[in-house]
Amino acid sequence: MTGGPDAEVRACERGETKPRAYLADPLNPNSLSTWFRRRRDVALRSLIGSIAAATGGPVNILDMGGTFEYWDRVGLDFLREKRARIVLLNLLATDPCGLAGVEDLFECALGDACRLPQVRDRQFDLAHSNSVIEHVETWSRMKAFAAETRRVARCYYLQTPYFWFPIDPHYHRMPMFHWFPRPIRARLLNALPIAYTGRIAGVDRAFDVVDHARLLDGRQFRFLFPDAEIRFERFAGVTKSLIAVRGLRG
Repeated sequence: MTGGPDAEVRACERGETKPRAYLADPLNPNSLSTWFRRRRDVALRSLIGSIAAATGGPVNILDMGGTFEYWDRVGLDFLREKRARIVLLNLLATDPCGLAGVEDLFECALGDACRLPQVRDRQFDLAHSNSVIEHVETWSRMKAFAAETRRVARCYYLQTPYFWFPIDPHYHRMPMFHWFPRPIRARLLNALPIAYTGRIAGVDRAFDVVDHARLLDGRQFRFLFPDAEIRFERFAGVTKSLIAVRGLRG
C-alpha cells in the first residue's frame, strides 16, 4: 500500500533516481509539493494535538501506506510530546522496523488497508493516509479503503491529488497527461521519459504503470467520505488536492 511521492523520496535516498527541481519534486525544499506538505503538516499536528487534549492519553494512529520519512517531517519531538503511537501499515515490510531510536513511536504491520478484519471498530484514535487511495487501482477497492478508514478510527485525515488539476504529481513532466485515454498514455510512456524511472519498455509494463494511479474528482471523493469535512488545497485558485477530515465531533 505504498506509492506516490513518498516512494520517490525513498528511491532518491537509495540512489535509484536523482532529485530534480520540478514542481512536484518531494526532495526539493522549494518545490510546490514540499510547500503544500508543510501546510498539511500544520493541519495534521493540530488534529493530533486536539485528540491528545481530549483523550488525555496516548494518541494511537494507523497510517495506511505510511513511511517513517513522512512522520519524521511532521516532527518526532512533537509526536513524543503527544504520546503518539503510529502503526505503519503496508503490503510489504517497511524500513522503520530496522531503525533504532524510534521503537517508542512506530510499529510496522503487514496488511491490506482495503480489508482489515484484525482491526476492531474505532480501535485507533486517528486513521491517516497521504497520496495512497489513488493507488489501490479499482473503484471497488477505493470504496473498501474508504470504508475501512472510516471504521477503524474515531478521526481520520486523508489526502489525495485532484483529478481536474492539470498536473498529476506522478507524471509532472507532462501536464494533462492523466486526462489522455489509457492507450495514448501507455504509448507515451513507451516513447518518452514521463515516468520517474524514465521510458517504460513494453506495452504490458506501460499499462501496469498507467493503472497504478487513478485520481479522484470531487464527486467521487464526497461519496467515499460522506461524514468528513472536505477541504480543497488550491494553487493559483485551482484545486490541486482533496483532503477529507473527520475530527472529534464527527
